[in-house]
Amino acid sequence: MNIAIVGATGNVGRKILEVLEKKKLAIDNLYLLASSRSAGSKINFNSKEHEVLDLETFDFSKVKITFFAAGGKISENFVEKAAKHSLVIDNSSFYRMDPDVPLIVPQVNLDHLNNIKKNIIANPNCSTTQLVIALKPLHDLFVIKRIVVSTYQSVSGGGKAPMDELIEQTKQFLQNNKVESKNFTKQIAFNAIPHIDVFADDGYTKEELKMKNETKKILDDKIDLTATCVRLPVLVSHSESVNIEFKNPFSLEKVRDALDNFEGCKVIDDRSDGGYSTPLEAEGRDETFISRIREDKTVKNGLNVWIVSDNLLRGAALNAVEIAETLIKNNFYGK
Repeated sequence: MNIAIVGATGNVGRKILEVLEKKKLAIDNLYLLASSRSAGSKINFNSKEHEVLDLETFDFSKVKITFFAAGGKISENFVEKAAKHSLVIDNSSFYRMDPDVPLIVPQVNLDHLNNIKKNIIANPNCSTTQLVIALKPLHDLFVIKRIVVSTYQSVSGGGKAPMDELIEQTKQFLQNNKVESKNFTKQIAFNAIPHIDVFADDGYTKEELKMKNETKKILDDKIDLTATCVRLPVLVSHSESVNIEFKNPFSLEKVRDALDNFEGCKVIDDRSDGGYSTPLEAEGRDETFISRIREDKTVKNGLNVWIVSDNLLRGAALNAVEIAETLIKNNFYGK
């Protein structure tokens, strides 16, 4: 099994390497790819140094699976070239809404892998991934009609440069120096910015529209969803406050049981000081944590929950590797 990772030097690329190493996938040859700027650098994997190769000149016929973790522009320029020879799992947004490309969260819509037509599989937005993992068991039981979600997203969702800037801005602020913003529209340190990605004509941002469109494609097109996405001065892990309106009656006991017994979910809901999950506790963990489970008494069959997950791990790298594991286990069915 030969595997390539495009964007191996970035946040998600390195996290994919961590997951592959932890899962001990049987890899014969691993090719780490990046721009010519990073080519020649070394990355350690399984106690062995691997040289980073130039994406521009790489021969994709050498590999069976290629992970793309380098942004939409790179995917636009190179995914179809790679897909002529290998099966591509793309972490960018470029192919997510392509009707001929399945958008996959293995715990939620594994059957969609039967619809691989272009040799490309899309990985959802990290905030969508953790959301649908928590929604799936509830939708199966009670049928979701409408969702109102507010996200509180870490700066790592924008890459390494925003993480570095948060650290630098924090130092500048605490030293009473002028705070400079390069990767954000406003100061991010000690602040909250209700703006992720570009604005659409209707006033929603692209990030908010991604959540709506991707959730409908993955889970159920009949679900109505509205989102407000906020960037917080948190390094890793996204949090979501989710209000759900069901078609059918539910009980809190059945909700908790369904979530706690669903693969990838973990309920932490003690209704006491500290009896809930926060971004710090979720960092480095595979699970999607659900807390603050309570009835919304202002609407019929309404529920409120708090969802937290490591966006780099659960929301991106782990999901991508789990797709690959599924394909390997099933001998690449659908190809």
